[in-house]
Amino acid sequence: MDLSAINPVLLIASLMVAATPLLLAAIGELVVEKAGVLNLGVEGMMIVGAISGFAISVETGSPYLGFLCAAIGGAVLSLLFVILTQYALANQVASGLALTLFGLGISSLMGQSYVGIKPPATGEIWLPILSDLPVIGPIFFQHDPILYFGIALVAAVWVLLKYSRFGLILRAVGENHDAAHALGYKVVRVRTLAILFGGACAGLGGAYISLIRVPQWTEGMTAGVGWIALALVVFASWKPWRALIGAYLFGGITVLQLNLQAAGVAIPVEYLAMSPYLITILVLVILSADKSSAPAALGRIFHASN
Repeated sequence: MDLSAINPVLLIASLMVAATPLLLAAIGELVVEKAGVLNLGVEGMMIVGAISGFAISVETGSPYLGFLCAAIGGAVLSLLFVILTQYALANQVASGLALTLFGLGISSLMGQSYVGIKPPATGEIWLPILSDLPVIGPIFFQHDPILYFGIALVAAVWVLLKYSRFGLILRAVGENHDAAHALGYKVVRVRTLAILFGGACAGLGGAYISLIRVPQWTEGMTAGVGWIALALVVFASWKPWRALIGAYLFGGITVLQLNLQAAGVAIPVEYLAMSPYLITILVLVILSADKSSAPAALGRIFHASN
């Protein structure tokens, strides 16, 4: 065992990279749940975004076009969830699980010809002076644009939910859709926009895994990140800034267990590998007793005739 092999600067920098797909997926799901909808299909939308972004990047040579198509791919898949839950009034939990299974299956089919191919590099943002600073530079100022976009998205969602009229309407729909409908707000339209936004964010998160974090395509490569993102929303008590902190916490646990494995810590690899998921379960158990922050209409089906 050689803990001196772990570089704390690289560890923190890697933490931010590992946290980004979690953050993107979680902030999208947070908006969806704020609108009163529970979409358990995050994993499916992420894996579809991963293969969509990867395929387009490889075919066009443009990773940014790949990210755009990944967002579209995630949103298109979420449209299926919209049809099932907002128009056919199907059960949200069952529809979300079906969406995940469908996403895993179709991504496997789409990705068969892309195994073993390396995507084009995304590149990093280099800021004069700041990027050259010792310690601080490598940690905060030598990352890809999508990482910074994720942080900016958290700020934008916080402002939208707290200060904008649309954010107020969205929260009203999530708290009491019948009252919102009585006031004349288009509940289904608001929820549809929220679900599409959540799907786009999940797609971006999936593409971040296949294009930047692990630049390759492997079947099932999201490996439960979508489920952790769902837990992260609960951990954050449906607050954007807490989602940012939670994503870095869970990302840190993932990176730390990989570094401990590399350092030869005398703990079975299987225990280290399952640690992020074990901690996710513990967090959910601890926080499950406090449901005061959850939107009151979360998971409830809206009937316009009511």
